[in-house]
This record gives sequence, structure tokens and C-alpha cells, in this order.
Amino acid sequence: MRLFCTITFIFLLAAESVIAGEADVMAADVTKSGPNTYNFSVTVGHNDGGWNHYADRWDVVAPDGSILGIRTLYHPHVNEQPFTRSLAGVKIPKNINSVTIRAHCSVHDYGGKEIRVKLPR
Repeated sequence: MRLFCTITFIFLLAAESVIAGEADVMAADVTKSGPNTYNFSVTVGHNDGGWNHYADRWDVVAPDGSILGIRTLYHPHVNEQPFTRSLAGVKIPKNINSVTIRAHCSVHDYGGKEIRVKLPR
């Protein structure tokens, strides 16, 4: 019986990881706050399951794939979905006209829905 309970527990943990899936960017707003400096407000959707599987950050990514800004999410948002968080003071070279916002989760890394936003001038 003890072995059965252990196997069932492991199966449930694995199922939780699959059910939560990847983190999706649902919306993104960007405002210019200074010369080549921008503020981002990003809405992320993810079926956070607790500390073992949750959306743990979102990134501002340049067209060449370099990361220009990271907003770390320090805890699960189990009862707050989707949720919106901001990141201010992101420096972006003036030759870049748009960026991609992507979300990351603690199990699947990247792979969910991304959004490309045009930078206001």
C-alpha cells in the first residue's frame, strides 16, 4: 500500500506540471519614459499550481534575441489569473522599433504565447 501511495503521489506531481502548461503573454502595453527608455505593463496567463510550477518571469526581447529587460515574478499567482506586472526603465537602443514579450515558467521554460509590441517614438 505504501508503494502505491508513493507512486500515486509522484504521478499527481507530474500531472500538475503537465496541466499547468506554458506561460502565455496575454497583453502588453509600452510607454516611453525618456530617451530610449520604456516602461512595460504585461499580463501573463498561466495555470499556476503552486511553488513547483508557476510563471516566474517575463522578458523584453530584441529582434536579435538579446534580452533587454527581465521582470522576475517571485511567487505563484494561483488565485490571480491572469495577472499584470510592470517593469520600468528598460533601456532600448534607438535603432530598435519593436520588441517581443515572452513569459517563462518554472517547469516548461519558454514556449507559450508571445506578443510583439511596437515602441512609441
